[in-house]
Amino acid sequence: MSTEDWRSPSAYNYTRNLSSSGLAWEFLRRDPDYRAGHARARSRADDENASAASVRRWGLRFRRRPRNPSD
Repeated sequence: MSTEDWRSPSAYNYTRNLSSSGLAWEFLRRDPDYRAGHARARSRADDENASAASVRRWGLRFRRRPRNPSD
C-alpha cells in the first residue's frame, strides 16, 4: 500500500499508463456499493445466485476457489 498522500496529484501519476479496463477498475474498486457487494459475494463464493447477481450488476465474474480433489 502506498504511503503517498492521496490528495497529491503525483499519487495518481500511474494512471497515465493504465488501459481503459485498468482505469475502470480504479474507479470501481473505490465504489462503496461495489465493495459491499464484493464482500457479500466472497462470503457466499459457492452460491451460484450470488455469482449471477454480481455478473448482472457489475458485469464481473469472480474466480472460484480451487476445490480439493479428495472432496
